[in-house]
This record gives sequence, structure tokens and C-alpha cells, in this order.
Amino acid sequence: MLFDPASSSGGAGLSSPRRRRFSLRRGTADANRIGLLPTEGWRKRNMQFLNEVLIPTLLAPRKPGENFGLLPVATLDEIAVTWLGHAGFFVQVGGINIAIDPNWALWHGPVKRVRHPSVWAHDLPPIDLVLVTHAHYDHLHLPSLRKLAAAQPIIVPVGVGSLVKNCGFGRIVELKTWQSASFQDLRITLTPARHWGARMIHDTHRQFGGFLIKSPDRCLYHCGDSAMFDGFQEIGKRASIDLALMPIGAYDAPSGRPVHMNPEEALDAFEMLGANSMVPMHHDTFPLGGEPIHEPAERLVKAAIERQMEHRVRLLREGESAIY
Repeated sequence: MLFDPASSSGGAGLSSPRRRRFSLRRGTADANRIGLLPTEGWRKRNMQFLNEVLIPTLLAPRKPGENFGLLPVATLDEIAVTWLGHAGFFVQVGGINIAIDPNWALWHGPVKRVRHPSVWAHDLPPIDLVLVTHAHYDHLHLPSLRKLAAAQPIIVPVGVGSLVKNCGFGRIVELKTWQSASFQDLRITLTPARHWGARMIHDTHRQFGGFLIKSPDRCLYHCGDSAMFDGFQEIGKRASIDLALMPIGAYDAPSGRPVHMNPEEALDAFEMLGANSMVPMHHDTFPLGGEPIHEPAERLVKAAIERQMEHRVRLLREGESAIY
């Protein structure tokens, strides 16, 4: 059964000791929301992005996907993750099949996906639950969500539910920061992030975040999009995280706004979380930052080796799976 904290007056279900493990503090998302105004020099950065990243990508042929064979099947005390590209994952936690921020788009406006997906929607087993971290087009891709929708529930931050209401999901649950929902034996909690959530300029009311996905045996953390902030310490205090899915790309934003982490900051955040293992995301799929598209992965590997953390960080190729 899915517990919807907004479905009953007085917060029914949140009054028990187990439900109140997570506080429902108001204003967290507002305090961590990054403004929309670009920083000085944005015109020059945009021209550099156009000439050095966007146009070369448009002219280059799209790379083929790779075949990694059958998807793994995790036991109840394991976590299985398959990187779908960008921030999208197919995960198995506690025997539940979950899709997080799935995106099979080949284009986002003039931004071209650099390779064909290796795992498509039709390659996945039936999805029990869908999670979307925020409303940005590269995370909430409506055609991709419609490919998966089969009357199962979807969990989104507050203000995002209206965007997915006609996709074919059976129930839409909106969470505030630190609010939780239950699905069978899983507990899903929306965590804070340092980012922004507007899909269009005028809808800054939409919230954003990451997700803690906890089974009786394991805990998975999907960061969503985030800049570096001290909230990672609080997230780590509230959960014993086995695997953290951390963004490492688009850190050289043409706008100059500090909306994403670079690879070194992602490792810092990973250490602040106290997680056991890390898989990077948000790189090598769509050229969204001014940095060369291959740079985030290279910097991550170099930094992990320098910090003697290479045994805890696994760089997956798009379509590749791992079991923890």
C-alpha cells in the first residue's frame, strides 16, 4: 500500500513513532533554491557553449548503444542498478522494480543525446513504482514516463504532480522535503538538494530534491540534481546509505549559476553522506555544460584514485548494471 501524506487531514500516518523519524520542516526547499538570474559574463559563456559544445555535438554522429545482456535480478537483501543514461536508473530494492528519472529522449530542443540508449523502456521488466526528482525536462520527460506508465504509482516533489497527471499512472503522491511514503516494504523519503525546480520561468513553486529508498535490508540514495551544500551531512545522519547515485556533470553552466557539482565536489558529498559505494550519473549523455562531455568521468576517476576511493566508486557505462 502506498502511503500518501497529503491524502488525509492532520497528517494521518505521520503520528506514529516510525513515521515521525523524518521531520517535516517547512521552507527547506526555499532555503536551498538557486535563483534564476545568470551571473556576469553569461553572454560570453553561452557563445562558448554554442561554438565549442553544442554545434560540434550536432555535427557528430550519434554513437550506438551497447548490449550488456540480460538485466540482473537482485535478491531481497541486494540493490541492483542499471544506468539508463543521464540521471535515469532502473533499480531493484527489496524486490521492487523502480524507475527513477527515466529519459529516452534523443533530443532536448537543440541539445542532442550523444548516443542511442542501450536499454529502452521495452527492455525493462514491469515497473512497480516510478520516482521523479524534479520538473526539469531532462529529468521529467513526459514521453518516457508514458512508455512506463501502467497504472502504478508515481512519487514526485510537491508542485510536480500536475505535470504527470495525464501520463497513465494510477496514483500520484507529492512529497515535501523530509516527507515519506511507503510502498510495500519500502520507505521513500524526499531529501533536500541545492538546486531549483521550475519547468518554466513562472512556476518556481515546484519543489525538487533527491530520494532515500529504504528496504528492511538496504538503502539507496538518488541525489537528483544538486550543487554542493551542507545538507548532505544531514541526509547521511538520517540514513545508513549502501549506494549513492551522484551527479558529476554540467558543472560549467553557461549561465554561471552554481546548480551542479563537479566530480571532486560529488566525491566530497559522497563522503559527507557516509555512503558505502557510489555510482555517478548526469554525465556523458546530454551536453548541458560548457565542459567537454568526456571530462566529468575522467576527473572523477582521477580524483577517486588520488583519494584512494576507487574501490568504492564504480563508473557504469550507459546500459550497464551492477549489484550491491
